[in-house]
Amino acid sequence: MTAAALEALHRYTLLESPTGDAPALAALAEVLEADAVRAGLTVTRERDHLLWSLPASGTARGPILLLSHYDTVWPVGTLATMPWSIEGDVIRGPGVYDTKAGIAALLAAVTGMTGPHPEIRVIVVADEEVGSPTAGDLVRSEAGRAAAVLGLEPPHPGGDLKTGRRGSTRARITVTGVEAHAALDPDAGANAIDELIDQLLRVRAGVADRPVLLNTGTIAGGGRTNVVAGEAHADLGLRFADPADEEAVLGLLRGLRPVRAKARVAAELLSHRPTWQPGGSALLDRIRAVATGIGQPLDGRPADGAADTNTTGALGVPTVDGLAPRGGGAHARTEWVSKSGVSERIALLAALLPALAEV
Repeated sequence: MTAAALEALHRYTLLESPTGDAPALAALAEVLEADAVRAGLTVTRERDHLLWSLPASGTARGPILLLSHYDTVWPVGTLATMPWSIEGDVIRGPGVYDTKAGIAALLAAVTGMTGPHPEIRVIVVADEEVGSPTAGDLVRSEAGRAAAVLGLEPPHPGGDLKTGRRGSTRARITVTGVEAHAALDPDAGANAIDELIDQLLRVRAGVADRPVLLNTGTIAGGGRTNVVAGEAHADLGLRFADPADEEAVLGLLRGLRPVRAKARVAAELLSHRPTWQPGGSALLDRIRAVATGIGQPLDGRPADGAADTNTTGALGVPTVDGLAPRGGGAHARTEWVSKSGVSERIALLAALLPALAEV
């Protein structure tokens, strides 16, 4: 089973799949769906997102929802300088850890599954790496009927699971000013860049006393030094540990008003994943018991990074993430996944999914 999963992971890795590259994503999607059908799953699509299912057998337990994604941060052509390789226990290549190995492990685990098990539903998201802006409604809808959610994102270093995540929001502040000659008639204008700077200082002051991570990731505007800038914008990355801080800062963004009378200011959310506070203890206990029973003791704790499990955890659905194989270097050229870790996760998922029929 591990050999088949490694062969599948090899094929998935050679099909580079950066977010937003429709032809590349479509090519991988076709391969993933063919493999899912061979594993016994029914496949459909919602936009570019893959939705797979396996009917329940011998239990009235509600569905188990598994979340993964097939987009990566790596542009097509990365394989030329970051090729697929296996050296000892280390597998390298763009997307092997985040998170194509998780998909390969899942399909290997469900292939030929017999005995009682709950209905298994899987969403493989196409734009997770940019905050899942088009997948949120699908995730919320499927989570609403799920008894539990398992995330197939990478685990903590060493393999421990994730039981909470910081909220993650990408926001854009856009300022529209009034262009004018910067020397002959500057007062007729309203400088959008100056206005944007004042708004950014206002936001920074608003998070200064809160445990909020704020990163101004991009900024652009204006055009010529002899023209009062008529447009400017900045994209912000925000991370929250507490829903109260999240609401306060998002409220600050919604309430931004121009300092200059002739300027206009607007804030929009490019993507939003709510804070998932630590939880899922009963589900984690069940997973730990199953893992211990097959000789794979593990634990769980919150994580700083965001994923689609933010959405399900924030909804109050029992959720545990990090069930992809162990490795490291997510979003880095050192990305790798453990060969033995793939085998471990196949065994864990194969034991866990039937066990959840008893919960």
